[in-house]
Amino acid sequence: MANATSEIRQHARGRSGENPFMIAEPQGVRIRHRGREPKVHPTAYVAPTATLVGDVRVGPRARVMYGAVLDAEGSRIEVGEAAVICENAVLRGSAVAGDQPVLVDDHVFVGPHATLLGCEVGRCVYVATTATVLQSARLGAGSVVAVGALVHARTVVPDEYFVPPYTVALDVPVRLLAPGDPGLAEAVRRVGFAQVAFGVDAEWTDRISRYEHIAEVRVAEFGAHADDEVANLG
Repeated sequence: MANATSEIRQHARGRSGENPFMIAEPQGVRIRHRGREPKVHPTAYVAPTATLVGDVRVGPRARVMYGAVLDAEGSRIEVGEAAVICENAVLRGSAVAGDQPVLVDDHVFVGPHATLLGCEVGRCVYVATTATVLQSARLGAGSVVAVGALVHARTVVPDEYFVPPYTVALDVPVRLLAPGDPGLAEAVRRVGFAQVAFGVDAEWTDRISRYEHIAEVRVAEFGAHADDEVANLG
């Protein structure tokens, strides 16, 4: 495989020695961020177009598929044994409002276009296509977050619990609300998402101030990527 990759690179550079396009590397694009470099178990598979950023650890026989982004930011991401992260899923840790790693246990399935932000996912959990799990939420072993569902910040989903498609799960103990439920806005307000995710205390009703502060937090956090280095391109 190493010889084949070398030959492809040589062919791509041509006679001038210039490389007109980037050859995607085996085991994905691995980015050194804040001095931390992703680690991939030898038995894992990371697709060439997947991107791992910072303190990311991919366990034995795990599979991270095309277009997935695992960005630890100032925290960490752990993907357990035989866990599957499907195409274009996004896993993002954070440390702006306390340490919020993404911890994915063994035999977890994360579907295409799913989003996991600073949350904990127990073993044998199924997170379906386009589902979202927000900061400080916990999914119990064997639970299911169905297509398009949202598990809000701080929510604790019990073991083997089913979150139906396109519903919102929130609170402890967990309760379910439909998107059009008249009580949804008030329920979300009580979660205090801006504080949990970004450390922002602006009032719920002062949306301009709140979202301005949130944007500034993200600008500062993402600005740290200016010093990133691709760790696996020789």
